[in-house]
Amino acid sequence: MTVAVRVPEGLHAALPVEQRGRGLRRDSVRLLLSRGTQVSHHVFRELPDLLRAGDLLVVNTSPTLAAAVDGRLPHARVDEDAVHARVDEQKGHARVVVHFSTLGEDGRWAVEMRDPEAGGTTRARAGGPAGEVVELPGGVRLVCEEPLSADSGRLWWARVSADVPRLLRRHGRPIRYSYTERDQPLSAYQTVFALPSADGTGSAEMPSAARPFTARLVARLVSRGVQFAPVRLHTGVASPEVHEPPYPERFEVPEASARLINAARAGGGRVLAVGTTAVRAVESAVGPDGVVRAAAGRTDLVVTPERGVRVVDGLLTGLHEPEASHLLMLEAVAGRAAVERGYAEAVRHLYLWHEFGDVHLLLPDEFAH
Repeated sequence: MTVAVRVPEGLHAALPVEQRGRGLRRDSVRLLLSRGTQVSHHVFRELPDLLRAGDLLVVNTSPTLAAAVDGRLPHARVDEDAVHARVDEQKGHARVVVHFSTLGEDGRWAVEMRDPEAGGTTRARAGGPAGEVVELPGGVRLVCEEPLSADSGRLWWARVSADVPRLLRRHGRPIRYSYTERDQPLSAYQTVFALPSADGTGSAEMPSAARPFTARLVARLVSRGVQFAPVRLHTGVASPEVHEPPYPERFEVPEASARLINAARAGGGRVLAVGTTAVRAVESAVGPDGVVRAAAGRTDLVVTPERGVRVVDGLLTGLHEPEASHLLMLEAVAGRAAVERGYAEAVRHLYLWHEFGDVHLLLPDEFAH
């Protein structure tokens, strides 16, 4: 799906909202509500007034990793069109930034290499060839083995000579793209729902739809009769240049959350996913009979309008680029007309895009108040 709007350059959120003005908090971002054919404008802290007792919010508890690590290519392989690559001329080493994306079942990591620029990262560079070595801090070596997909050379399976979660804790920083103003501490990329994983893994990029929630706002929602069902999906590295469909990611829907979701549906409540990652997790745990059951593993599910959704009634999400594959999921939940109408309104009213930006709540007609 391609939304028929153009996102002006000035609408990319360069800083977290709490750094944009005195007295602003995470829940100060704007909230666009699309309910059927109606669109209205709010502040996120008004969310309790837009939901009702019996609603259930499905939230992703995956923590965000400091997944970007500086590295060097010992033999200074620099592509001719990699104009942003910087080379240490004395040692003949090309600098790269390695994005650690996803832990594989065989212990390898899916990684992406990008060219460094001014502390952020810019254009993705091709991984490989097979056998290529990247030198990482502390004497750690990364060896590229094979592309993650035959259709794309962006992500490669690689073996690393050290414990990656420990490497990230010591030498990593959050992934940052060039539309943001400066590096931020890891705390700026953690949501209020994030819980540490036993194996130290997590999401390469923040499950950002949940960022505007605060502990105080969660308490207000609970006091209004809104419930929460935690799930987990470790999201990998997206590409802001090439909008690819998601690849298999690790997920878990606990037994208690499955029961909460089924009970909410049976009682006439609305199941509202916080983020596309929550949609992918819960829709991966529903059976042909429409019942959600505890599940864990890897999901390759791609939610499209043709597949539809079986559990999720509504979606709270950030604003995605018009060509992003995420928009197919939004269309599956609310319909194409509602998504296009909402995005046109977001541009008209200068909403901000990306992980530090504003959010969009989509509710279909049949679930309106």
